[in-house]
Amino acid sequence: QDRLVESGGGLVRAGGSLTLSCVASGHAFVGHDMNWYRQAPGKERELVAWISWSGGRGYYADSVRGRFTISWNGAKNTVYLQMNSLKPEDTAIYYCNSEWEDTLEISHEYWGQGTQVTVSS
Repeated sequence: QDRLVESGGGLVRAGGSLTLSCVASGHAFVGHDMNWYRQAPGKERELVAWISWSGGRGYYADSVRGRFTISWNGAKNTVYLQMNSLKPEDTAIYYCNSEWEDTLEISHEYWGQGTQVTVSS
């Protein structure tokens, strides 16, 4: 079964670090970009970072650039989000995601269950 499973969230003090993991099970994700989103209470879900399947391309939201690093371990089918210098405003549920349109123009979209990150001041 194709699915995404996140782990690694928790409670950390401002300035601390956490690493989130997302295991991509199944063959559906081969060749597709992997994304990390987050949603804070009362706010819309926002894209935090993405990485290409090859790991050669990536993107970071302005709010996390320089503090967060996304990486991909192909041997483990796992995408990571290393988060350093955490701030209270990073508090959110973090979701792993992959979505694409196939050659028949059919959209595919997968989301993990989310993992809570709480940063105390």
